Amino acid sequence: MFGTKRCFYGMILTKVSQLPHTNTAKRKSAYLWPMLTISQRGQDMPPSPIRKLVPFAEAAKKKGIKVYHLNIGQPDIETPPAILDAVKHADIKVLEYSHSAGNESYRRKLVEYYKRVGIEVSHDQIMITTGGSEAILFGFFTCLNPGDEVIIPEPFYANYNGFACTAGVKVVPITSHIENGFALPPIDAFEKVITPRTRGIVVCNPNNPTGYLYSREEMEALRDICIRHDLYLFSDEAYREFCYDGEYISAMQLPGLEQHVVLMDTISKRYSACGARIGTFVTKNKAVYDAAMKFAQARLSPPGLAQIMGEAAVDLPDHYFDAPKAEYQARRDLLVSRLNAMEDVFCPNPGGAFYAIARLPIDDADTFCQWLLESFSYNGQTVMLAPATGFYGTPGLGKNEVRLAYVLNLDAINGAMDCLEKALQEYPGRVAGKTKSAATAQG
Repeated sequence: MFGTKRCFYGMILTKVSQLPHTNTAKRKSAYLWPMLTISQRGQDMPPSPIRKLVPFAEAAKKKGIKVYHLNIGQPDIETPPAILDAVKHADIKVLEYSHSAGNESYRRKLVEYYKRVGIEVSHDQIMITTGGSEAILFGFFTCLNPGDEVIIPEPFYANYNGFACTAGVKVVPITSHIENGFALPPIDAFEKVITPRTRGIVVCNPNNPTGYLYSREEMEALRDICIRHDLYLFSDEAYREFCYDGEYISAMQLPGLEQHVVLMDTISKRYSACGARIGTFVTKNKAVYDAAMKFAQARLSPPGLAQIMGEAAVDLPDHYFDAPKAEYQARRDLLVSRLNAMEDVFCPNPGGAFYAIARLPIDDADTFCQWLLESFSYNGQTVMLAPATGFYGTPGLGKNEVRLAYVLNLDAINGAMDCLEKALQEYPGRVAGKTKSAATAQG
């Protein structure tokens, strides 16, 4: 009698009695709402290329296979006991909201930290965020309108795509190349893609996923183009303590760029405290800071207990980073040497962070990385890698590249490389590798 009709919400109402296999109890409900959909933003939100293979790793472990996790930047370095003890011994009777910008005591401590690394800021130019992720979101929300464009050298941290999608921003990639170690693309490559909608450039230094450490000349070139075109420079500096073969240059240290820079930072990798979810948003542009504060107020406050950890971390002795930095450098040296010793494999020597991208003689990185978990084991072991396709914005790039995070100890890295070398010999999709001659000179 009622048939099917459209309601005023624009959804289709269907008489339940007309549907097959509907029991009597359900017939008591007159109508269904079969047209509910998720938002376009929800549909557009990209999955994590780093985590998408987790189900296959879990299945491999259930079969008794040991999986070496080189796919994600989760360090195995011990979180400093002193910062955990600060939380354990905190005299807290009520865990209250903090100031939306974060505890003033922590922000004043961070002024000391930044001064030690050559960055001069005041506590009212620092905002504590829920991880570096929220700092990136605050930067995009504050400085960019929906439909605006940001230029990012690729390969880039995959979650920039997700943050841009959330903010309604278009990522415009310009390609860096493995042959020269993923150095900053020429400035004319930036100039060619700048449009009236371009509002900023995003740079990660040292870089995730490549490990490339940008030189002073490269950072100054970015400064000049930002000033020339009146662009923001969003600078992700989460790995500044881990620079091995060059000088760390912060965007905040570039004269003349003070009003353009939004610094995005985090304690996650610095102190091996990824689960604390504490980051910082730093800018000398008061209008940008004040606007970001409104977003901070909307989410009330950053995590309270983790701010105690972060504040205690500033008091760690200056030599704290000597041991983890030396360990990461030893891991890098082992990983890169093992990779480049494999037939038809090339990996440039990263100057910082704890990531490397390698080119492998494979047909498809996504297929290969899944095959490693689904169909391969060597002595009851396999290795989990991140396909590099997820770190490129240009379709088709990275199909024969993988990212490796050298966050495991030296014995584990050797075990993982044994698995990878054997896997490349057995993989059905192996292809002839490119010559190493030109690339090896860069390594």
